[in-house]
Amino acid sequence: MRNLHDLEGHAAIVTGASSGLGAHFAKTLAAAGARVAIGARRVDRLEALAAEIEAADGRALPVALDVNDAGSIAEAVRIAEEELGPITILVNNAGVPSSSRALDMEEEEWDRVLDTNLKGAWLTAREVGRHMMKHGQGGRIINIASVLGITAAKRVLAYSASKLGMIALTRTMAVELADAGIRVNAIAPGYIVTELNHDFLHSKAGERIRARVPLGRFGEAEDLDGILLLLAGSGANYITGAVFTADGGLTLSAL
Repeated sequence: MRNLHDLEGHAAIVTGASSGLGAHFAKTLAAAGARVAIGARRVDRLEALAAEIEAADGRALPVALDVNDAGSIAEAVRIAEEELGPITILVNNAGVPSSSRALDMEEEEWDRVLDTNLKGAWLTAREVGRHMMKHGQGGRIINIASVLGITAAKRVLAYSASKLGMIALTRTMAVELADAGIRVNAIAPGYIVTELNHDFLHSKAGERIRARVPLGRFGEAEDLDGILLLLAGSGANYITGAVFTADGGLTLSAL
């Protein structure tokens, strides 16, 4: 029986890979056999991650990448393909949070969040999609959305808008790229513990959120591995335009 999660022969790019979920996604893809280009602005952290992946017999290539800069994206993809071969997997993970109420938010915060989370995802998918079209081997684009793009909460207007936009981006690109054998799907995580949100999730405010999760806990990065490997591998050959929620059941009740 074939291993549906075997990524031997594939080359991938993961954006926002310098920490958190992006770093974890890179390690997961590399452990499954993919050659992985890890992209972010903090190159020193990428080099440390690459060393960790290489020590586990994986292949990782650090590339400087700013998703707000189309030229930076094009250069990163060029380098990745020169070193690793045709890119067949993109994990569009780069993103920043927002924390202001709608009426208090400054225009700068709105632009920063939407430009990074949504425009940056589109610019990256556009560049990688063009390369996938050119090499003719099809591909998988995996956009990291959020349950906050599906339901509502306070103080996350810009973030929620960007993630809902990413879901629309996923569905539209899935239709447009299907003829080329490029499948575009999204993962919408709930509250997943990372180094960035650890303190908040373990605060009194975080405890109030956890109490509303039917499974009774916050997620760990490993809880997303199955969905990631499904969408990156051959088990998802007939799946496109789908949004996979992984939130412990949080969206079954009000946030």
